[in-house]
Amino acid sequence: MIKIALPLVTFALLLTGCGTAVTVLQDDADAARSLRKQKTYCQSIPRIYSGLAYDFCVLNAPPDPTGVMVPLVLLDLSLSGVLDTVVLPYTIYRQVADGNIAVYWRPGRG
Repeated sequence: MIKIALPLVTFALLLTGCGTAVTVLQDDADAARSLRKQKTYCQSIPRIYSGLAYDFCVLNAPPDPTGVMVPLVLLDLSLSGVLDTVVLPYTIYRQVADGNIAVYWRPGRG
């Protein structure tokens, strides 16, 4: 039972932190809020390969004092790369229709 439960729990935790899941399956505002909480220096991320861009933006933030985030993000890079390739037709359409996902924006500007 534990042999089955442990991989499932690990997969579920990775998927909830997966950059592709955050940027493709969630609302743009939620993805932007998540990056702002990380205090990233990224201003926006493209929708095409947005999972990889999300992970790089997490790495482009002040260092995590616990040191836990970097190994998880590095592990997520490969998973996000595969998932971003799978959803590529959808993200190309969304990029053309909606443009980049704005992380920080100024009031009064598009």
